[in-house]
Amino acid sequence: MTSKRRGRNKRTAIRTGPQPTDEHDIVFYRAPDGTMPAQEYLNSVPATIRARIRSAAIAVAQAPPMRFAGGGYWEAMRGSMTGWFEIRVDGPPNRTHYRVFCLLDYEAKGVDKPLLVLVDGRTKAFRTTLPDSDYAAVLLLGKDYFSQQPRPIG
Repeated sequence: MTSKRRGRNKRTAIRTGPQPTDEHDIVFYRAPDGTMPAQEYLNSVPATIRARIRSAAIAVAQAPPMRFAGGGYWEAMRGSMTGWFEIRVDGPPNRTHYRVFCLLDYEAKGVDKPLLVLVDGRTKAFRTTLPDSDYAAVLLLGKDYFSQQPRPIG
């Protein structure tokens, strides 16, 4: 009679760092001048909008982001902004669109979890688009963020 050994053929995955399926830590990008554009943006919007954006960020980070199905609050961007994400909240006055631009970082040194990085924010009127110059400015912030180790966060 042969005995069966259970579990002998199981392979153990070796974790080499934070994974997209992990819960993320929420951090703010710190610009070269020491400011945190996303935090300043959040402080400039109405309190109800700020609370909704923060709630969305927490829900996305806990989901984690790649598994979050948040009814339009969390959207992957396209075109020149591929690799970026938006937290989207609409509110007063007149259905104004409030947007926070975010990056996901799995390669930051000295952290235990992947990062949901709030980089910057913009407000636009209902059914309008942001100018290309706004997107270009946000892209530059992202380029600065990824060019540094340790990451410029606050």
